[in-house]
Amino acid sequence: MDRSVSLDKKHATVTVLICFLIAVIEGIDIQAAGVAAAGIKEYFALDATQLGLFFSAGILGLLPGALIGGRYADRIGRKKVLIASVSIFAIFTLGTVWVNSFYSLLLVRFLAGAGLGAAMPNLIALASESTSPENRGRAVGLMYCGMPIGAIIVSLLAAQLASTDLASSWKTIFYVGGLLPLIIVPLMIKFLPESREFLKAQQAVQSTDQKQLSYKDLFSREYAPRTLLLWVSYFFTLMVVYIMLSWLPSLFTELGFSRKDGSMAMVYFQIGAAIGTVVLGMLIDRCNKAYVIILMYVGILIGLFSLNSATTLNLMFVAAAIMGTFTIGGQGVLYAFGSFVYPTHLRGQGVGAASAVGRIGAMMGPAIAGQLLAMGSGATGVISAAIPCIVISAIIMVLLTRRLEST
Repeated sequence: MDRSVSLDKKHATVTVLICFLIAVIEGIDIQAAGVAAAGIKEYFALDATQLGLFFSAGILGLLPGALIGGRYADRIGRKKVLIASVSIFAIFTLGTVWVNSFYSLLLVRFLAGAGLGAAMPNLIALASESTSPENRGRAVGLMYCGMPIGAIIVSLLAAQLASTDLASSWKTIFYVGGLLPLIIVPLMIKFLPESREFLKAQQAVQSTDQKQLSYKDLFSREYAPRTLLLWVSYFFTLMVVYIMLSWLPSLFTELGFSRKDGSMAMVYFQIGAAIGTVVLGMLIDRCNKAYVIILMYVGILIGLFSLNSATTLNLMFVAAAIMGTFTIGGQGVLYAFGSFVYPTHLRGQGVGAASAVGRIGAMMGPAIAGQLLAMGSGATGVISAAIPCIVISAIIMVLLTRRLEST
C-alpha cells in the first residue's frame, strides 16, 4: 500500500512539474507578441491596423486549437496531443523570426496560437487527473501559475534587451519562446506519464464496445445545462481578462501616468496572477466551491473599483496586483472547475470547448475596449463597462455550482 501511494505521489509530482514548465513557456509565448511589438512593427514596417491583426491572429488560433486539442485528447490520449501541440507552437514561434512578409507573419502567428490553444485543455486534464479529486484545484493552480511566471520572465528579458538594437532584439524573444519547448519535448516523451484516468476510461470503452464520443455528448440531457452555463461564464470572464492583458498599460497612460508606469503595472499584475492561481486553486479544494467562486468575482470587482478610484501611483499598482490575483487566478479556478464539471471521458472535449468559447470573448474584449476609448469613454468607461460582465459571470457560476451539488 505504501509503495502504491509513493508511486502515485511521484506520478503526480512529475506530471504537474512538466505541465508547469510547459505553462511557463506558454506564458512566455503569449506575452512575447506584446513586448516585441515595437520591434516587429519596425522590422516589417507595419501600421497600427496591421499590428492589431498580428495580435488577433495569435488569439484567433487559440480557438480551433482548443477545440481540436480537447477532442483528440479524449480519443488518442492527453500525452500524445500535448507533445504534438508543444511541437507545433515551438516550430511556428521560431517561424516568426524566419518569415519575411506580413501575410506569412500572420500565418505563423495563427498556427503558433493553434498549438497553444490545443495544449491548454491537455495541461488541465493531465494536471487534474494526476491526483485525487480532493487535490485537483491545487494541481491545476500549481500548473497554471506557470503562465504568469512565463510572462514575468519575458517582460524582464525585454527590459534587459531594451538598450539593444530594436530590429534584432525582438528576434531573441521569439528564439527563446521557440527553442525552450523543443528542449522540453524529449523530456515529455521520456518522463511524462499518460493520465491513468484516461487509460482506465479507454479500457472501459473498449471492453463494452461503446461508440466514440463526440461534441454532441456535451449537449446530452445530463450535460447540456452544465455546458451552457460554463460557456457563458468563460465567455464573459475571459473578455475582462483580455481587456486587462491588452489594455492595462494604455489605461494607465489614459489616466495620466507614464508608459514606464504602465509597464510596471503589468509586472505587478502578473505577480498577483502567480499568487492568485496557487492560492485560489488550493481554496477550491478545501472550501465550498460556491464560496471560492464568489470570492474570486468579488475580488475582480474590488480590483475594477480600485482602478477607477485610485489617486496615486502606488494605489494603482496595488489595484493592478488585485486584478492580476483575481482575473488570472480566477481563470485558473475556472479551468480547475471545468475538470469537476465533466467526467474523465468528456473532460478534454468539455474543457476544450469551453476554452474555445472563452477565446471568442477574449477576442471581442480588447476590440470593444478600443471602441469605447475611440468614442471618448476613457479608461474609466472601459473599467466600468467590465463590471456587468463580471456580475453576470458570478451569478452563472454560482448557479452551476449549485447544480453540481444537487446531482
